[in-house]
Order: sequence, then C-alpha cells, then structure tokens
Amino acid sequence: MLPRERVIKVIRHGKPDRIPIYGWVRENLEAPIAEAFGSVEAFEDRYEFDFAHILDRPPSWPAHVLDERQHAGRLTIQPEALLDIDLLDPNTESFYEPIIRQIKHHKEQRGRFVYMQTPGIFECLNEVFGIENHLCYLIQHEEALHRVYRRQAEWNRTFALNCLDLGADMIHISDDWGAQRGPLFSPQMWRRLIFPYHKITCDAVKERGAFLSLHSDGDIALLFDGIAELGYDVVHPYQESAGMDYALFRDRYMDRMTIMGGLDVQTTIGFGDLDHLRAEIERIMTLFAAGGLLYCTTHFVQDHCTMEELTFAFDTIYEVSRRVCRT
Repeated sequence: MLPRERVIKVIRHGKPDRIPIYGWVRENLEAPIAEAFGSVEAFEDRYEFDFAHILDRPPSWPAHVLDERQHAGRLTIQPEALLDIDLLDPNTESFYEPIIRQIKHHKEQRGRFVYMQTPGIFECLNEVFGIENHLCYLIQHEEALHRVYRRQAEWNRTFALNCLDLGADMIHISDDWGAQRGPLFSPQMWRRLIFPYHKITCDAVKERGAFLSLHSDGDIALLFDGIAELGYDVVHPYQESAGMDYALFRDRYMDRMTIMGGLDVQTTIGFGDLDHLRAEIERIMTLFAAGGLLYCTTHFVQDHCTMEELTFAFDTIYEVSRRVCRT
C-alpha cells in the first residue's frame, strides 16, 4: 500500500496495513536533524513518513498597514478599524511558489498524502488583535467581529480552494480554541461567532470532495459535537494530556472522524524518560491498531528533545506501527 493510499484508508475508517506516521520535527530541530541525517527530508525518508504538513501559508493582512495603524494610535487595533483595511489578494501567484515545491516533493516524488495548513477565524486574528484583546472583543465588539470574521472567512475559502487546485489532499484549518481545562469561550459564544465562519470554508472544501482537518490544542470536548457537524474528517491533536478522552472519541465520534496525534510533546517526548516514551507509543498504537489514528506529534517537538531521544522515538514508532497491525 502506498503512503497516500494508507492515509486515505484510515480517514475513510478502514484498517491499514500499518499505522500511518508523521512528525512535526522541523520547526525546532532542523539544524540537529540535518547534522545527524543530512537534512530533514532525509529523516522523513528514513522513517518512511506517510503524510506531510505544508505550513507556508501567506499572510492575509498587510503587516506594514497594521504596524502603521498601531504606531499612529499607540493602541491595539480594534475590530471596527480593521474593517477599513484591505486584505491581501489570496490569488497572488507568488504566494503559492513554496507550496507548489512542497507538493511536488512530498506527493509527486514520495507518494505522500499532503495536507495544507490554512487559517481559522480566531487564531489568525490573534496575530492582529492580541489574544487577550481578542477575547475581550468577543464581548465588547460582537457586531463588528461578525463583519471582520466574514471577510477573513471569504479569504480563507479562496486560499483553501486554490491549494486544492494545486494538489493538496486535505485542508488543515488551524484555530486554537482550548485551554488545558475547557475551551477559551463558552460553547454558546463559539456557536454564534466562530462556527458560521468556519462553515464557509468547510462547506466549500467538502463540496470539492476533499478532506478537511482541524488543529485545535487543549480541551475542546464541549465543542466536539459542533466540530463533527462542520464535517471535519480529522482532528489534531485530540490532546489527551488536556483531558480529551480517547474512550469517548471511540464511542461517539470514531465513525465520523479520525485522530491525528498520539505523541504528546507536553508529556511524552523530550523529557529523557525513554521507558515512558516507548510505553506511550505502544499504548496509543495498540489502542488504534484497527484504525482511527494518523500517528503524529501533538505539536512541534521542542528543542529540549535530544537527537538520541528523537531517534529512539521514531525507531520505536517505525517498528510498533508495523507490528501492532499484524496481530
């Protein structure tokens, strides 16, 4: 079975010949990986990664205009002021050059399943407002935020469809909603302010027949029925260390969604406890040996992880991912 076929089989709720694997390793460990393996690409090839995460999304807001507004007022930008600023054109061809290169490398040359990170609604505007201000604006400026969110959602939809045209297999919407013990806002506020603007991109992607995934850290259990309603095929990371319950997922959602995750960067990898690391890899992969899991780090592996531990982790992952599906 080819890597892309293996991932698609899992997303469609089949049992793979082995558990598909991947890891977010480049962000903090590119230099030591390159020293040890020659390049991150060589590391990915060594462990026969099945899927690939493309992060090179362009900005949607012009940074120089935002900087000028903030400098002139010496204040954070409020939603009403953002309505006067034009978003960048999502059809700008130069935005897509690094995306095209990576799709060619991973999908055409390696046969991997490719997913493209695209902005959500809340997380991407934290870059403009600041997260503390943004949380306040949800209460103070709801009417203006609806208008801001709609403009962002229309940009997101265009960008996502352009990425599908280039060959992305899945649109991966990044929008952190969870703290470590519950969501950052009430389910009612999420339903009123966030849900409708995710739906714009979700519906467009599903109409194209493509796969759809969500990245949201933390405890988002109270939002999960809405996430399923939006049509997400995959959720990352489904963070067990924040109280997300695998048993609940298997009972209520496994027939509709697949987890991408399993290797927790907050509790498992990067702490020097190799026995615990091996035990956790074994536990999670055994639990999902029949399907339902795209095994991946829950976020970027942090720079306190040594190359010895990273290599130990992926040697173990490589071996266990094959063994548990044969039993």
